[in-house]
Amino acid sequence: MGIEVELVELLIFQLLGSAFLSRFEGETPAIKKILKWVTLHGITVGLFYVTGHYALLFPVLLICIGAPFHIIWCKNNGIDPMKATPRKKYYELRKWKWEE
Repeated sequence: MGIEVELVELLIFQLLGSAFLSRFEGETPAIKKILKWVTLHGITVGLFYVTGHYALLFPVLLICIGAPFHIIWCKNNGIDPMKATPRKKYYELRKWKWEE
């Protein structure tokens, strides 16, 4: 099987990431979100041509490293790591404009 496995994994990560973590990216500019996904996909596909299916480890490692950091950062700042609440406090931490 070729690169299809990597592409399916990337699609699943993108769908799950968007579905569960989009509330953390509410005011992030679209170009920044697009560049994040393009970079992740580009590196993974590039690694496939160098390492074969071991490229699947790259996104998994990012999640394994990023998830604990995310949870610790949220807990230290009094934010629910799954719901991004309280929203006003989260917006203040991210230096986003809060509109009531």
